[in-house]
Amino acid sequence: MRLIGAYRVSRAIHVAASLGIADLIADQPKSADELADAAGCRSDSLDRLLRALASIGVLEKADTRYALTPMGDYLRSDRPGSLHAWAMLHSRSYFWNSWSALEHSIRTGENSFRHVYGTSVWEHRAAHPEESAVFDRAMAAGTSLTNRAILESSDFARFGTLVDVGGGNGALLAAILPRYPDLRGILFDQPHVVGPDLLEAAGVLDRCAIVGGSFFEAVPEGGDAYVLKFILHDWEDSEARAILAACRRAMAAGTSLFVLERHTDGAELRFADLHMLVSPGGRERTLEEFQALLEATGFRLVGSTPAGSIVSIIEAVADS
Repeated sequence: MRLIGAYRVSRAIHVAASLGIADLIADQPKSADELADAAGCRSDSLDRLLRALASIGVLEKADTRYALTPMGDYLRSDRPGSLHAWAMLHSRSYFWNSWSALEHSIRTGENSFRHVYGTSVWEHRAAHPEESAVFDRAMAAGTSLTNRAILESSDFARFGTLVDVGGGNGALLAAILPRYPDLRGILFDQPHVVGPDLLEAAGVLDRCAIVGGSFFEAVPEGGDAYVLKFILHDWEDSEARAILAACRRAMAAGTSLFVLERHTDGAELRFADLHMLVSPGGRERTLEEFQALLEATGFRLVGSTPAGSIVSIIEAVADS
């Protein structure tokens, strides 16, 4: 029964994130009456939401006031490792509407989002800047969760220029470049996505070029190493091969390619794979499936290294 009704839990968390509840009680516990004005809610209905969240360990209640638990603290927008941006992304109506068409995808193999909206999720976000901004914040937050593990599992000191293909707003390069003072970066993504803010804040903008374009057509040349972080899983095999082929055309023989993707085969991966079918239209893959894509596009697999509990760093080189 808990599994059947699990959507109720996720929706309650989404609403709490949207109302900023965790930020409002970060400094001290507050009652529903105290929170109602700040959150723009009716006190009685807000109290019902808070009681539900307390029942599953997101909040705790003492007398009439609510406080954050260690788990609920992750809903704060200002803490390291915050999941607030992810909660906001998953609360968007197009996420829910896409999943409502899951049966269509299972029956036909077609992408749910395109079935519901008549366009791809990428085109939808490009046409709706507010949705693109929510998505970008979630991706940056996800990067912050995995950056430490990636840095601890990789050594980029042997490279002169690192190209982050599909690097969004530069969160990964902003983490890597400060550790390697001699390393230069190239941030590459769609023109409406790339920007200098994170790189400037990290003090590495003077060592990083920002380039806009499509990774289906061409990627910047001249890198000693290229990174694809959570890119290929967004696409079916034909598109993934096109992305890899564009990278290969830009790379000299022997140039390194790092593919950063999920590696744990459990419930999280399996439901992430369903999400790829429902929303962007891609798929999660095994190492053997990645190897087949790489070999088909002119790369040779070197190996795979786990980085933390979620990500694997799959290293390949451009074949001669």
